[in-house]
Amino acid sequence: MSEAIQYSNEKPESLEGGKQLPEPTGFKLLIALPEVEETTEAGLYIPGERRDAESVASIVGFVMKSGPDAYADSTRFPNGPWCSEGDWIVMRAYSGTRLKIHGKEFRIINDDSVEAVVDDPRGVVRA
Repeated sequence: MSEAIQYSNEKPESLEGGKQLPEPTGFKLLIALPEVEETTEAGLYIPGERRDAESVASIVGFVMKSGPDAYADSTRFPNGPWCSEGDWIVMRAYSGTRLKIHGKEFRIINDDSVEAVVDDPRGVVRA
């Protein structure tokens, strides 16, 4: 039986060279992927390669920045934005444009790619 992967719920720290974070344009969102814990809930060690693979396939992310046009179309978003900077969100695995800055993985996704907002990413895993 495979153990569930656990994510840290800590918000990403400001990065060394934080000015290197890209400014999303248009209707895009900059998402930081959560760190995968080194052990499972049962205490089993997860090798680095497996943690990297799980991070890449993550379905949760932290909204770092929003582009100037994100959620601006009131016709498409009549109830307002689906998320805000500082929210943990659920998105499809492998969605968006992947990039690494100082070894940390980020995604740039469309504003309408947000599936849900969650308080704590630790309980959210791919099925």
